[in-house]
Amino acid sequence: MEVAGAIFDCDGTLVDSMGMWAQAWDWLAARHGHGPVPLELIESLSLRDTCAYFHDELGIPASPDDLYEELCAHVRDAYEHEVALMPGARALLEELDAAGVPMIVASSTPVRELECALAVHDLRRYFLGVVSTEDVGGRDKEFPDVYLEACRRLGTPREATWVFEDAPFGVRTARRAGFAVVGLMNDHDGRREEDIRPFCDVFAHGFAELSLPLLRDYERPAAAHGAPLRALVVAGSPEPSSPALLASLADGADYVICADGGADACRAAGVAPDVFCGDSDSASSGAAAWARAAARTCVSFPSEKYATDLALALDCARHEASRRARPLALTLTCASGGRPDHALAVVGLLAGSGAAGARIVEDGYEMRVVSAAGESRWRLGPGAVGATFSAVAVAPGTRVDERGMRWELEDKPMELLGDLGISNVVTSPEAEVACRAGAVAAFLLRTTKTPQ
Repeated sequence: MEVAGAIFDCDGTLVDSMGMWAQAWDWLAARHGHGPVPLELIESLSLRDTCAYFHDELGIPASPDDLYEELCAHVRDAYEHEVALMPGARALLEELDAAGVPMIVASSTPVRELECALAVHDLRRYFLGVVSTEDVGGRDKEFPDVYLEACRRLGTPREATWVFEDAPFGVRTARRAGFAVVGLMNDHDGRREEDIRPFCDVFAHGFAELSLPLLRDYERPAAAHGAPLRALVVAGSPEPSSPALLASLADGADYVICADGGADACRAAGVAPDVFCGDSDSASSGAAAWARAAARTCVSFPSEKYATDLALALDCARHEASRRARPLALTLTCASGGRPDHALAVVGLLAGSGAAGARIVEDGYEMRVVSAAGESRWRLGPGAVGATFSAVAVAPGTRVDERGMRWELEDKPMELLGDLGISNVVTSPEAEVACRAGAVAAFLLRTTKTPQ
């Protein structure tokens, strides 16, 4: 997705100041004989509106203007002596600046105090300017005015201008206004992930998880039509698939994504990926260097991150399918060998991927997610006769049919992660599994290791 411009919130986004603000309001209230005020009651308000709230609603006799100046002096002192820069913020600003992306700050904090906060950390040079809600008639971030004014000053298209925010109300407002939004969350400001993640385009636990290539790779979901995009994701399991299998799968793919340790497998198979992503902590140094040189796009992530390399690679596949406005057919390989915990998580990722088709292909088996909401039927084919077949429910309320097998099922309810469908045997070239409700992970075990 294009990154034409960037709008940054300040408090809680660029600088680690939300704790300071909570204490500042408590400090002001205490100085005037009042108890603490819950931050959620005032967080979205401008400073002047909050001072008016203190005067009008709390009954503090000092005028709103006097309260405002008293608080601002306290806040400037805190910015200068207490408030730290958010980890990783400078690195991302440097990256955007080097790429020529114009940036501006949009905040509920007054301009004078914003300039102080930026100057303390030598950040002002990255920004064309600063915009406060006080510059737009005092309308707080429940309204889009401050973001729209910031975008106007940048002179960039709204749909290609990214807003970086930590506050749920800011994330929601910017997204509704048509901006691309990064929702930032840390581990100490008391935010809830569920209040941010659904309303932003990119969700991150801090700046270290962000980069310009990641933002450019992102694409919003689009209406899909036509033939599916056949995306192959090569993961980095300790026991990778054979080079022959990997090469065969790549030949049938439209788009190949290498997730970190998968670089060694791709290099061994001579498969140049379209995208290399991950933190490079499980790939050998030689293979990682090869993959960076061979791939058209590289999306790097830190090793200390919340999402796995595989989850990030699946995001890359979804974004490419959206760019092409096509359904997504996912194939994973080198994804489940040697780590049973990883294997279970991989099945879960695929079951929740929302792809039109999703499968794992390894030398010893193929697994497909068969679901009522996606690929609802898997015809196993003549080559499956005599093979072992298992189906495990991965969604509540699952009901399946199994035909052409030793033990046939019809509209059979299956317990979530139960063992009812384990170790059936394929007896007919017309064998199939169909899902009427819910979803199953359907496994076809092969007795010989041949590429599919």
